[in-house]
Amino acid sequence: QLEQVTQNGEVLLSRIGATFPLKGAASFSPEVRDMAIQALGQNFDKVNGGMGGAPKFPQPMTYDFLLRAYYRNRQPGLLQMVELTLLKMAHGGMYDQLGGGFHRYSVDAVWLVPHFEKMLYDNALLARLYLHAYQLTGKPFYRQIVEETLDYVVREMTDPAGGFYSSQDADSEGEEGKFFLWTPAEIKLVLGQNDGEIFCAAYDVKPGGNFEGQSILNIPRPFDEVAGQFKLSPAELAAVLQQSKARLFAAREQRVKPGRDEKVLTAWNGLMLAPFAEAARVFNRPDYLQVAERNAEFILSTMLKDGRLFRTWKAEPGVPKLMGYLEDYAFYADGLLALYQTSFNPRWFRQAQNLMDVVLDHFADDQLGGFFDTADDHEQLITRPKNMQDNATPCGNSMAVRVLLLLAAYTGNSRYEEPAIEALGALQQPMGQYPGAFTAWLAGLEFALARPKEVAIIGDITSDNTRQLLAIAQQPYRPNQVVAAAAPESLPDHPELVHNRSLQNGQATAYVCQNFTCRQPVTTPEALEPLLAA
Repeated sequence: QLEQVTQNGEVLLSRIGATFPLKGAASFSPEVRDMAIQALGQNFDKVNGGMGGAPKFPQPMTYDFLLRAYYRNRQPGLLQMVELTLLKMAHGGMYDQLGGGFHRYSVDAVWLVPHFEKMLYDNALLARLYLHAYQLTGKPFYRQIVEETLDYVVREMTDPAGGFYSSQDADSEGEEGKFFLWTPAEIKLVLGQNDGEIFCAAYDVKPGGNFEGQSILNIPRPFDEVAGQFKLSPAELAAVLQQSKARLFAAREQRVKPGRDEKVLTAWNGLMLAPFAEAARVFNRPDYLQVAERNAEFILSTMLKDGRLFRTWKAEPGVPKLMGYLEDYAFYADGLLALYQTSFNPRWFRQAQNLMDVVLDHFADDQLGGFFDTADDHEQLITRPKNMQDNATPCGNSMAVRVLLLLAAYTGNSRYEEPAIEALGALQQPMGQYPGAFTAWLAGLEFALARPKEVAIIGDITSDNTRQLLAIAQQPYRPNQVVAAAAPESLPDHPELVHNRSLQNGQATAYVCQNFTCRQPVTTPEALEPLLAA
């Protein structure tokens, strides 16, 4: 009996500990991406957007991958999948029409009735996705969603110390969604009869409601139709709705708010740092840069001890707890690289590099490749977990691969590139067959196969000439590049990409390289544009 139990236990342990090898032939099949796109296309809801039926999760990494694929092959169908989904989600009840930010998922197939909880990670990944859609299409609607979502995070989800909170509950006063629901009478009490009627028509508030007798605000039809119904011009309607939203938001603030989980998790903070840093750059919003830099200051001064990250912090007791996991290092390093590419303060680059050096030294699986979720000096579990599937967030491994590829582009160092390329090479088959579980990996594959461009800009960061070159490099959607910028006197502090480069004719100068082989340097935006577009 005892022998049998021991044997069964050993089999079970080996099963739990078994992981897919992430080492071996580092060869890529470009057709893996097309297999993945085909499989995703078959699962796509062509009417309502999103994947499959109810319940519907936002799956931002799926659309991030599709955007990258569209950037490469310009197949209009891919952009249509992304745009339909972005529009339907932001017009549905899954988006908080008054306060900004996304709820967790939709219980139906049409994005109307959400599970009302709001998660930091969803809002981080979605804000970044809508930002990239804005960069690609220039549509102001996407910018509006990004800014409303980030403004919500500043208002509701940011600790005075600079960290971002984890989540907000679905219920208040014991009822799911109570904070977010309206009746026509409540709306007219705040707005008066006339504006109240217009708002109810625009946001689907009607007697009997659309959820348990009350209404979840959503936008079921184009505003142009509503304007026609009330004989208003689109501009007049927009003015009425903007004013009405502000007044209803103020009224809603008087209600009992949902509870909030005020844990600060390093990994999720890294996910949210990135869209603040990128939006600061794309929208020229210094206030967002301030939020991003405060977050980085807070995490690196509070959660980092002797070069090692902690995972979680709360204001009470005010001390960090739990040794950091792979995702804490990889997600936060990714956020820091986004921040470096906005402020070009080399400190953020160095910190990202230090974090990934810890990953290589303490998390790497030397036998099978890839990375364990826990460090080699972590408290011993019965087996060292190694998650390889992307879920609501990227897994630690897929994000580590992405960040290592970025660092390789910045430094030319094979120490960063080799483990990333090996892991991507080993996962070709699962990526093609089960793309829904590997969407962040697929985005990494797009980056690796693109032979990314390394852009070094030498010049005073504050000068007009330098800013013009940076705008060409950074305003459009360019997913397959890294940018470093430095004044001539500070080159050694910055990534290797800028080392030993000089101004041409005393003007700010851009070098465009691939695998550290560079084209002729250029000094004007007009000359830089075609080098980056090619």
